[in-house]
Amino acid sequence: QAQLVESGGGLVQTGGSLRLSCVASGRTFTSLPMGWFRQAPGKEREFVAAISGRGSTKYYRDAVKGRFTISRDNAKNTVYLQMNSLKPDDTARYFCAARNTWSTIIVVASSPWNYWGQGTQVTVSS
Repeated sequence: QAQLVESGGGLVQTGGSLRLSCVASGRTFTSLPMGWFRQAPGKEREFVAAISGRGSTKYYRDAVKGRFTISRDNAKNTVYLQMNSLKPDDTARYFCAARNTWSTIIVVASSPWNYWGQGTQVTVSS
């Protein structure tokens, strides 16, 4: 059974930083694209960032470009999301996900992903 477990969320002030981690287990995720989504109360879940299987290609939603960085360590089956210059609008539950195929950002951001974690809460106070 494939499993994704997120950690690293918390409460931070505006302008602060957090680093989210997602550890994959149950199968080999080394070659699978992975990503981060978020969902704020009363809003739909939205794409945040994605990284290809070998880490050579990364996608970001416009609102986080220049502030968030996605990376992965395949030896540890782990993907990270470094979040800097956090804003209250970044407050949400953040979910790690993995998918079986890679494509353009439009497809990756909008098409279904195959595996999901339970999420970790990020709260940014003003």
